[in-house]
Amino acid sequence: MKKIIVVLVCCLLLGSGIRAAEQELPVSSPSGRLELVVKVDQGVAWTLYYDQEVVSSSPGMEIELEEYGVLGQQVRLKTIQLQNHQNLVNSPFYKKDEIEEVYNELRLDFRGNYSVVFRVYDQGMAYRFETNLKGEVKVMSETLAFDFPKADKAWVPYIRESIYRYQASHESPYTVQSLEEMYADSLVILPFLVEQKSGVKVVITEADLEDYPGFFLKVNAARNGFVGELSPYPLEEEPGGHNNLQSIVTRYADYLAVTSGKRSYPWRVFAVSGNDAELLNNDLVYLLAAPSRIADTSWIKPGKVAWDWWNDWNISGVDFEAGINTETYKHYIDFAAEYGIEYVILDEGWSESTDLLKIVPEIDLPAIIDHAQAKGVDIVLWAGWAPLRKQMDEVFATYSAMGVKGYKIDFMNRDDQPVVNFYYEAAQKAAEYKQFVDFHGAYKPTGLHRTYPNVLTYEGVFGLEQVKWTEYTDFPTYDVTAPFIRMLAGPMDYTPGAMRNANRFNWRAIHSNPVSQGTRCHQLAMYVVFESPFSMLADKPTAYQREAESTAFVAAIPTVFDATVALDAKLGEYLLMARQKDDNWYLGGMTNWDGRDLKVDFSFLPEGQFEAEIFRDGINAYREATDYVREVVRVDRNTQMDIHMASGGGWAAIVRPLSQER
Repeated sequence: MKKIIVVLVCCLLLGSGIRAAEQELPVSSPSGRLELVVKVDQGVAWTLYYDQEVVSSSPGMEIELEEYGVLGQQVRLKTIQLQNHQNLVNSPFYKKDEIEEVYNELRLDFRGNYSVVFRVYDQGMAYRFETNLKGEVKVMSETLAFDFPKADKAWVPYIRESIYRYQASHESPYTVQSLEEMYADSLVILPFLVEQKSGVKVVITEADLEDYPGFFLKVNAARNGFVGELSPYPLEEEPGGHNNLQSIVTRYADYLAVTSGKRSYPWRVFAVSGNDAELLNNDLVYLLAAPSRIADTSWIKPGKVAWDWWNDWNISGVDFEAGINTETYKHYIDFAAEYGIEYVILDEGWSESTDLLKIVPEIDLPAIIDHAQAKGVDIVLWAGWAPLRKQMDEVFATYSAMGVKGYKIDFMNRDDQPVVNFYYEAAQKAAEYKQFVDFHGAYKPTGLHRTYPNVLTYEGVFGLEQVKWTEYTDFPTYDVTAPFIRMLAGPMDYTPGAMRNANRFNWRAIHSNPVSQGTRCHQLAMYVVFESPFSMLADKPTAYQREAESTAFVAAIPTVFDATVALDAKLGEYLLMARQKDDNWYLGGMTNWDGRDLKVDFSFLPEGQFEAEIFRDGINAYREATDYVREVVRVDRNTQMDIHMASGGGWAAIVRPLSQER
């Protein structure tokens, strides 16, 4: 990692530790827009301001250790350090190739060999505990309390699988409610957005979650804020869930974790913005994660993948019976090769569900891999996490030797300490075999994709698969909401690419021949808007071959970028983004069920003349959602272009230097 580091340190020593009179310790963001005031008295409290307006506050923070008591209670302050940092961080496999990291840090060292560290960026604030204790410790509880006295409403993703309190897929639409309307004691998954009466937005999440459980939120008793609840440590588990692929916890301990006494705990993150578009380009989770532990990342290849499961293997016009068999996957490979798609995935069904080393008779995996390699395509395998956990070394060794490049690991549906540790173990083991990972049935990203860059993407999103069975009829609104909230945490494997599209009145759930909500151009724009270095093409090869124009456009869009610019956006209504890779720019716009007119300002372009290949909603797209128009026009940095997006619509463009041959 390349860094330019500037550190200015102001240190105040307070002897062996004193319980002084109440102290207020201010620290501002580099621009001064955000100000954090930390109050140290009997405990540690804080208040966060944005443009001098109170955004959030915490009456106290505590971690209870069985061996050492409650850290953060009856504190004795030893040292105060204020540091200014400026780093340049390389960020491969991301939405930009480098990030200028600038923040001010307040470090409070307390008697008892622990510290609380606060960092204030222009994009938000984060804090965490650090301990320097001997041996192992048992974490009994952590107090997380965040007040929002000026909150207007919240975008709430409740846990949907309520039968298990802490066991869920983290795939939920957003319910927009005031704090008064929120359901008491119902757990809310992260990331989670609160809007102030002034319109300022705050997204709460966590970063650098390692060897520790994740946390949920629930509205507090006063309904002016939230309290955290963490997944307890599992004591007993049994097989269950889909095809017995999950490991269901049947008994929990009365503690959260057993961990090292010398460690840094996860960051509690508050992204803050008065401009909705800024949330689309927030880097806090990535920056707060531990740096890469893979020295050589040259073997990691992001790209797109032809996916089988969503389209239910429903290819046609072939002379063999389609399904989970060798001939079908050779057909997917031929399609991928035709359009320059890097990968084909074999989803659930290629092996016995509970034994990944037993390939079903219909699959000749060596023949499939040989055919793929001859065509310049690579193979990825699906794996249920519970069997993989038992067979990890054998699975990775066996299939890496055959040429498999990565795994889609599914159905964890938990974020307790052992499952969090599984993520790190799987990422590390896969890296040893030069393989990558896509986590499905996953909790939100917390920066593991920086620590282990072979973790290319995560699910944890109410994605396109839901149209196969749900009664939810507002995907376009979700599609222009999740990028401000869920995507702020990291890449999301939404799995776009439907070639069968419908308006809100004609759509219905069809499991075997699914149809998306919104227009064709809404789907195309997702390949620009949705971050995922490993990006699925959800529909069947037959559909893509019939829609060659749309498919060629999608295939030309990269999955990682050199720069990102959020052009215009309003949470839950619309967004318009531009991303750069090499000399080309890629633009994507999406709207909710409201048709919308916007202006595209091309001033982000460098000097010179460019050609824009544009896909826009056709005049009848509001009723026939597959209707679109492709056109090629000249633009430069002075161009202002009026665009229209139909109900549930979208707009997408690839902008190339005029001299570049295609």
